[in-house]
Amino acid sequence: MVEGYRMYKIPLAEIKQKIVDSKKLSSEELDLRIKSKINELAGLISEEGSATIIANELGIELFSQKVSKLKIKELYAGMRNVGTLGKVMRVFEVREFAKGEKKGKVGSITIGDETGTIRTVFWNDQTDLLKKIQEGDIISIGDSYVRENNGGKELHLGTNGEVKINPDGETIKSVRQGNSFERKNIQQLQDGEEGAEILGTIVQVFDPRFFNVCGTCAKKVTESQGSFHCNEHGQVPPSVSYVLNVVLDDGTGTIRVVFWKNQATHLLGKEEKDIAAYKDNISTFEDVKTDLLGEQFKVMGRVKRNEMFDRLEFNVQLVQKANAQEELARLEKQAA
Repeated sequence: MVEGYRMYKIPLAEIKQKIVDSKKLSSEELDLRIKSKINELAGLISEEGSATIIANELGIELFSQKVSKLKIKELYAGMRNVGTLGKVMRVFEVREFAKGEKKGKVGSITIGDETGTIRTVFWNDQTDLLKKIQEGDIISIGDSYVRENNGGKELHLGTNGEVKINPDGETIKSVRQGNSFERKNIQQLQDGEEGAEILGTIVQVFDPRFFNVCGTCAKKVTESQGSFHCNEHGQVPPSVSYVLNVVLDDGTGTIRVVFWKNQATHLLGKEEKDIAAYKDNISTFEDVKTDLLGEQFKVMGRVKRNEMFDRLEFNVQLVQKANAQEELARLEKQAA
């Protein structure tokens, strides 16, 4: 079904966990062997690549190439001709777009199983299928491919993609919701780790960065001679998006935390138009930075290594102001 996993973006934490679970190496032995492998290859390989080679050498299968339907957690960016089974959690509105002289349509749903959820995208004539799909349906998807999007992953129905609605004998007993996160200390975080939650104090705030995106798919656009071009949808009217970075400290360490548009809006508690106004007068953002310093927040999301600066960063999916009573109850429960 798939050619091999060297081309797939399997999170480092998952690779390491599968190696340790095999009991062929301890966590400490694996870390030493990863460093040794990187040195052996003159630093020309990432930790993920090194761990993948080690798994190969030990005969450890990182995912099954014989299963016709993969669990959602087993879907990795770069995979093609894959299938999965999921429960429809949400159906989104179909939108039209223009790519040069051609017009198209795109729609999506969120599906889930006991291992997680994933956005599933339908293009053009495929969007007609969405008229038949309702929330709560069980759908079987075949001949699809997985793409990376803003550090996450999404499933796209292939040209010959197959969709079966409520197939006989297929059920999903439970769905692992996106807000199912595990509390970690910053010093425990590993590259590629998903579903992590940290609580910390903001000790540094950077100015927001603004950029133009496509109004249909929200991906960055390029500007040329006053017009804007999207790789997916051709010439488009641009929308303003932004990203905000802070440094969070939890007593065990610090980490740079990345808030993309929606989560930055939640963090700041402001409307999008008010945040966009800082683009033309960034000096007015100084008071906001001062107000954020020293505030405690709980953030949930994924860990990713910034290759340019060789550091771990935390990409936020959800953000909440720290609740003292909730945290006290948490500590009392742990002590019981």
